[in-house]
Amino acid sequence: MAPSLTARRLQGHGITRPVAETPADAVRHMGAMQAQDYAASLWAIGLRTAGATLATVEAAIARGEIVRTWPMRGTLHWLAREDVRWMVALMAPRVQAANAARIARDYGLDDDTLARCRRTLEATLSHGRPVTRSDLYAQLDAIGVDSGGQRGLHVLGWMAQEGLICQGPREGRQPTFVWLDAWIPAAAAPSRDEALHRLALRYLQGHAPATAADLAWWSGLTQKDAKQALESASSSLQRETRDGDVLWHSSALPAARAVRSVHLLPAFDEYLIGYRDRSPVVADQHLRRVIGINGLVSPTVIVDGRVVGTWKRDATAGGHVRIAPLRPLADKEQAGIGKAAARLERFLGAPAPVVF
Repeated sequence: MAPSLTARRLQGHGITRPVAETPADAVRHMGAMQAQDYAASLWAIGLRTAGATLATVEAAIARGEIVRTWPMRGTLHWLAREDVRWMVALMAPRVQAANAARIARDYGLDDDTLARCRRTLEATLSHGRPVTRSDLYAQLDAIGVDSGGQRGLHVLGWMAQEGLICQGPREGRQPTFVWLDAWIPAAAAPSRDEALHRLALRYLQGHAPATAADLAWWSGLTQKDAKQALESASSSLQRETRDGDVLWHSSALPAARAVRSVHLLPAFDEYLIGYRDRSPVVADQHLRRVIGINGLVSPTVIVDGRVVGTWKRDATAGGHVRIAPLRPLADKEQAGIGKAAARLERFLGAPAPVVF
């Protein structure tokens, strides 16, 4: 019997078995990884990296091998260092075009104000050292651009979408920012057609099998762009039809293996968030318990590719991982969750006992 769609995706993601030897290779394999929840995103990278610990992922961040910025959908993602410039240039302009009028109207961030912010940030960051967000906000306040009420965050996001800044390593719990030209080596910019071609291959490398609609959702580009991207890479890809949808995947996709069928995925994991259609993974009646109306995606318990519950680790109460099942769990499934929690423990270097 052919492997299921979910089994193939779990393997492609590197969840069934880690797909990378380093955090940078894991992020590169996925193309981009959702990162709005910082702590959860570190586990997402660690889950896909052989032998990774929290310390090794944060060391890769400190070395600038993986970079947190706003390339697509107006949402923070991790990118491999060499992908930052071309991915931001390809996808961020569409976000800016959609938001320019709103941030000018609601936050007073018109072209003149943004130009002043741009000059101030360059003067503050061009030395190449990370500067905390609060210190950057103080610089904006000093030039009369009030950073309160999300205004400062919109300024920083806009400048990241222009390819001028990105986030650096954290300083305690505080994010820092760096001047992109001082943090990431310059690189020749691909043409738009080449960037689309590259994007299709990189997305499918970690997310296949997937549809053009999935690629459009994930990237924030149009359906037309997504279809063009896939067609341009079609000589390296295969297609199949499932329930009337055309699914694309690499011709080199390995056979899926039924290994480690129980997993604890972090909030906003690409396995859920990387597709427009979540029905292969989450039953319709449970969707709102997993993905709220506010767009927040819970940490999930996965059994044989499907969501069977959510979980939360309470770091202040012995690190207990509390399971909220969506259906009764068999003894074998509970044992599998215990093994998945042990994997999380090894990553964190801290206890993660399971509570049902």
